Amino acid sequence: MITAAIVLMALPLVFFGYAYLAYPAMLWVATRRRKESVAPGDPAVWPLITITVPAYNEAARIRATIEGLLEIDYPPGRRQILIASDASTDGTDDIVAEYAARGVELFRAPVRGGKTNAENLAAAAIRGAIVVNTDASVRVHPSAVKVLVRAFDDATVGVASGRDVSVGDETREGNRGESGYVGYEMWVRSLETRHGSIVGASGCCYAVRADIQKTTLPSDLARDFASALIARQKGLRAVSVSEATCVVPRAALLRAELRRKVRTMAQGIETLWYFRVLMVPWGGTRGSGWFAIMLASHKLCRWLVYLSLPFALVGLAIACVVEPRLLLLVALLLLVFAAGMATLSWPPNRRIPIPLALTGFVVVSVLAGVSAWLKFFRRQRMPTWEPTRRPDVLSRQ
Repeated sequence: MITAAIVLMALPLVFFGYAYLAYPAMLWVATRRRKESVAPGDPAVWPLITITVPAYNEAARIRATIEGLLEIDYPPGRRQILIASDASTDGTDDIVAEYAARGVELFRAPVRGGKTNAENLAAAAIRGAIVVNTDASVRVHPSAVKVLVRAFDDATVGVASGRDVSVGDETREGNRGESGYVGYEMWVRSLETRHGSIVGASGCCYAVRADIQKTTLPSDLARDFASALIARQKGLRAVSVSEATCVVPRAALLRAELRRKVRTMAQGIETLWYFRVLMVPWGGTRGSGWFAIMLASHKLCRWLVYLSLPFALVGLAIACVVEPRLLLLVALLLLVFAAGMATLSWPPNRRIPIPLALTGFVVVSVLAGVSAWLKFFRRQRMPTWEPTRRPDVLSRQ
């Protein structure tokens, strides 16, 4: 019995250690002698591109988003800016219509069906050979689009993902742990790129070939993740382009971050299940070989950390029966959990200590991961989305 308890308690630690430590170490060892690829030069004629922004009730910030896109360094005659409104009801569409004379186009979904559904419907309006996807809450660096488009000079590239830079009010916000995680994720993607291909793009800013963008997906899947998998099915690669930066404001409150993480993890798990054949490392499928191992290592094993946590608690309960002194460990875990939960109701204008902020970030991640798995097993789909209302920190950067 005690052996079974130890195995159950070790499961999340094993998955965590492999996904977050061993896997990046393996990538680093495999790529440390590989030279960085030479950045391609400008093409003789820039290809026609479409910049898409899915939006739902973004009246408060869609104007600033459009103004930022109009300032992007790309020939105006070679770009199409397309706002895909998910049946917005707050005047978003009226604001977009004001920019029609400047080449900004509006596609409105007839009924609200979620971000992916709006992208599916808006695909018919796409004219560009390359599609740059971004979000209303972020700001793309003016030079980022050209950098992404240059990546497609390589005929093997189907997806080019930008580099997220997480920003926020460092003096007060409770979500400071997100910045470190984003930096870590960008580093892992750079290693995967040197190895051959990343397994998922950044939803804040990424570019794809038009045929990948026009692939219809179930509305509860995440297109940024799915795009890299579709590219793999087509025999193409997805790469991370570190020079293409995108500034992403963090949600200031951890309770808002919790809602975002539940949605993104639930959609990620659904997407992985939909493309599960790509995790088969043998046979004649496109997912065979190293890509399947990378996909399972980067995505599945991370999410298995949360799936195995309830089993670890069962193992701990069994172990406490055999060894009562382990109740001290239970008390410590409860104390940490209570401290993390306290951050969910922390006053927004009051400074939060860094140790407590990091504890809250970990607890929120755990709650989101477990909730996402519950939604998956209960078949609770999350096609519609309420965009994360991020603080206005961009104007202060």
